[in-house]
Amino acid sequence: MIGPMDDITLLQAEVLRTMAHPRRIQILHELAHGPIEVGRLATRIGASQPNVSQHLTAMRAVGLLESEREGREVRYRLADRRSMEACELMRTVIADRLRRLADMAGDDGPRVAGPAGAPAIETAAR
Repeated sequence: MIGPMDDITLLQAEVLRTMAHPRRIQILHELAHGPIEVGRLATRIGASQPNVSQHLTAMRAVGLLESEREGREVRYRLADRRSMEACELMRTVIADRLRRLADMAGDDGPRVAGPAGAPAIETAAR
């Protein structure tokens, strides 16, 4: 029998559910470069401003982001850099798994984009 879950486990599940969207992960990678206004962020990731605003609101609600108003603009930033480090750690775990699968299949395997601004990760050992 499984006992009751602690508050941190429940909150962790809520944060991870919120992060479990490709657009939100893309937003986190953009915000790793520093604070940005919604309109500029939408342009950078090729999405509509209302769509980006909805994602930002959800991410702010679980504590991933903070915002501040500057005149008519709202600027968003990571609430804690460690959330981005967790994303990058998971990308490394996935890339390593793809490398192992490619090695087992005996091919070069796919290439995985690295963190924003970094070169792609080769998934096969050379």
